Amino acid sequence: MPGSGKSTVGVLLAKALGYLFDDVDLLISRRAGKPLQKILDEDGLEYFLRLEEELGSTLDADRTVIATGGSMVLSEKAMAHLKSMGEVVFIDVPFAEIERRVTNIKTRGIVFHPNETLADVYRERLPLYERYADRTLRVGAGDTIEDTVDSFLRQKTA
Repeated sequence: MPGSGKSTVGVLLAKALGYLFDDVDLLISRRAGKPLQKILDEDGLEYFLRLEEELGSTLDADRTVIATGGSMVLSEKAMAHLKSMGEVVFIDVPFAEIERRVTNIKTRGIVFHPNETLADVYRERLPLYERYADRTLRVGAGDTIEDTVDSFLRQKTA
């Protein structure tokens, strides 16, 4: 989910594991030659989702932590490909915390339809995140990014 800490957790986790790190949002931005919000504003939601699906379904990575965009889960094709490459981890942050973290929904490059709210996006995607997850990291109130990474590493060695 947007605001769950995917990119930040991903970087720290990659360092802890000695893996590479890829951020799909940055790959999309690089391919389009502009920031995510500008892609959405100028090229539209459907174009963005097609580009995201194309990247997600063709990534080729080994020993790499990949932070997907929050909307990647909307593509069954991309999620099947990602699952074929390795473990899919859902960082489960309570909605109240997501809402506290995401204060710039209109400018952050978050995929949502006109008149949708962050709560609508959360309700639509939560079942998909749960469906595709091989592992869920539950983030509690007051947990830091480091706590989330430590939780992952403890589960990995258990």
